[in-house]
Amino acid sequence: MRIWLACVLVLVLSGCGLFGSKNSSDPGSYQGQAQHQGPLEVPPDLAPLPRDDRYALPGGASANALRAAAAGTASPTVSLSGAHARLMRDGAQRWLAVDVPPEKAYDVIKDFWTTQGYKLTTDEPVLGIVQTDWEEKNPKIHEGLIQQALNTILESVNSTGLKDQYRTRVERTPTNTSEIFVTHHGLEEVYSSNDKTTTTWQPRPRDPELEAEMLQRLLVRFEGGSATMVADAGKPGALAAAATELPSVSHIVNDGAQSHIEIDEPFDRAWRRVGLALDRGAFTVEDRDRSKGLYFVRYLDPDYVAKKKADRNFFARVFASDPKIEAQQFRVALLTQADRTTVQVQDKDGKLQVGSAGERILKQLDEQMR
Repeated sequence: MRIWLACVLVLVLSGCGLFGSKNSSDPGSYQGQAQHQGPLEVPPDLAPLPRDDRYALPGGASANALRAAAAGTASPTVSLSGAHARLMRDGAQRWLAVDVPPEKAYDVIKDFWTTQGYKLTTDEPVLGIVQTDWEEKNPKIHEGLIQQALNTILESVNSTGLKDQYRTRVERTPTNTSEIFVTHHGLEEVYSSNDKTTTTWQPRPRDPELEAEMLQRLLVRFEGGSATMVADAGKPGALAAAATELPSVSHIVNDGAQSHIEIDEPFDRAWRRVGLALDRGAFTVEDRDRSKGLYFVRYLDPDYVAKKKADRNFFARVFASDPKIEAQQFRVALLTQADRTTVQVQDKDGKLQVGSAGERILKQLDEQMR
């Protein structure tokens, strides 16, 4: 009896929907009347209540808009009003020149990468460095259970086998404006076994076209920026020369135990070139002082690692796991003489670095500047 009574109660409660008009636009149905009902009229002998603004939403925003913002679905982009930006190019180098201080440009850079769908692994406003996590390009559909299931299928079938990471660095110029550099790093999935059942990720060459694409996208985030590519004012005709293979402007000079790099460019251009080489070489830049021409970096030399492991006693080598070896601190110093700049590697105390570590750092910098 209880089951029958429950069924009858459900039929009674849903009777209006079952037996009413199926067309909600029909004026004769109660659905149609509810939709076409106008605002309630106030009787002539009553005055309307005054509007109380104590509970009005700020800025005229609706409750749905505030709820969406609280839930994270609304993500207004950060931009700068009237920030004049230009896409600069000098040979193989590209960067943005923005007429605002780095403190203001940094917020736009950080917001740009998050709105592009990248997670940030490095967020250093003092150093002006933003670095994204590794991201694989896959077709994405973001809403609903069916779409989530499609994501899983599409990622397994249409995986590109490529991952990208971007590093953005903003520099302060002598006129308190900003120069923004974007560096790309790539990984490629390759088979690690002869039967092709397991894979591993290996580094792949950087893609200058991806760097240029991201710079173009970042350019439009600065209001008033123009997508016109212009040559560096210090080197007329750089755009035309960029279409052909440019001669190397840097080379290593072996002067006994004191090797160094010579760059056939003045300080401003050499500083920009060395900074990009450090970014591309995946060095950890802890600080920099442009007025003194110094980059403070960390580098883990293979000979240094081997020596640290060899210095362990027998029981530590047999029974203990390998300890974490911290990277060494170095200085990359730029010394200018007229239109030529010398690059030296120094130890953390500012003395000239002699040995394998300094040689390897110079070699990597020279390779990345070519």
